[in-house]
Amino acid sequence: MSGWLLILALLVLGGVLATLGDRLGSRVGKARLSLFNLRPRHTAVVITVLTGSLISAVSLGLMLLVSQRLRTGLFELDQLEERLQQGRQQLADSRAQLQASQAEVARAQLGQQRVQRELAQAEQRATALRQELAPLQAERTRLQTERDRLSQEVTRRDGEIRRTEAELAQLGQRIEASAQELNELETNLIALRRGDVVLTSGQPLASAKVKLEQPAQAQEVITALLQQANLNAFRRVLPGEPPTRQILLVPSNDIAKLEELLGRPGSWVVSIRSAANVLRGEQQVLAFPDLRPNRRVVRSGEILASTTLEGELRNPEQIARRLNLLMAAAYARAQRQGTLTDGLQVDASLFNQLNRSLADRPSGQVVQLEAVAIDDADTPDPIAVELRVAGTSGDAPRPQRRP
Repeated sequence: MSGWLLILALLVLGGVLATLGDRLGSRVGKARLSLFNLRPRHTAVVITVLTGSLISAVSLGLMLLVSQRLRTGLFELDQLEERLQQGRQQLADSRAQLQASQAEVARAQLGQQRVQRELAQAEQRATALRQELAPLQAERTRLQTERDRLSQEVTRRDGEIRRTEAELAQLGQRIEASAQELNELETNLIALRRGDVVLTSGQPLASAKVKLEQPAQAQEVITALLQQANLNAFRRVLPGEPPTRQILLVPSNDIAKLEELLGRPGSWVVSIRSAANVLRGEQQVLAFPDLRPNRRVVRSGEILASTTLEGELRNPEQIARRLNLLMAAAYARAQRQGTLTDGLQVDASLFNQLNRSLADRPSGQVVQLEAVAIDDADTPDPIAVELRVAGTSGDAPRPQRRP
């Protein structure tokens, strides 16, 4: 309901109630009624007052009934004022916070501008660093490549050093074994020169390569080989006497076992070897058979041994000893590879020529010597070697073989 209609209704209602109250008071006064033992005139006044109060109550009730705002303003005014005060306080606080936020935003904007300036400076610095870094990266790549190359070179050098050390160790072992064998050979040579020992232990008396087509041929081959071995032993032990008797003694069970093994398929090398050292003039020679598969033990051009001749070594006797040691090392290797020959074959004239050339070489010249096989050789075949200069620190003489 609008305010004007409410005011109009109150005016109409107040006029009606006032008229009723006036008539009621007049009637009460005329009737001379008395309430609460009051005089009629006073009773009429009370009725009039009550009528006015009723008008006010009805007016107020009607207003409260039809106006929500009036009810709210009349009964919730204090709360509204308190809420209004709180709202104003909150508004003030919000304005303060807004101002603080605005100030914070302003500071943030300033900080953002400062960050942007720093970012721009950082980007400029990064660009400059990239320009400076490009040649450094190229240099680092080059250094890494160089490092890898040097690492590979060091690894290769280490491998070469290890191989050289292993070869030196093997060479030292071969030299030691060869020196020992040389001592034994020199000892046997001295004994042979004195005429004491004519056959050494393990020395082959006869050898043959055998490849049988039928096992029954084994006995015939063994008999022929024993006869040849007896003949060779007789000529060495009893030189000058006619070989008319058997001085070679071989155990019969060894002969039977040899015959059985020789009947197997394959190419074999059969040897009859002396079982002990034999002096000249003895009447019996103990021997034993040796059977090995025939195979290639030395190939043409194979380096059997090598040694280094120091620059200060120029004495012919010392050079000859070194050459003999080289020969001994070559023979030791040939034995390890399976040869059954008694020593190596070398051209004596070339040996002496090489000795003289090495003795006449320039002072301080280091020479690398090699013992090289001339031809292929199987297990029982003789091995011919050539002593030659492999490499020097300068020009070294090279002996020429006679045709």
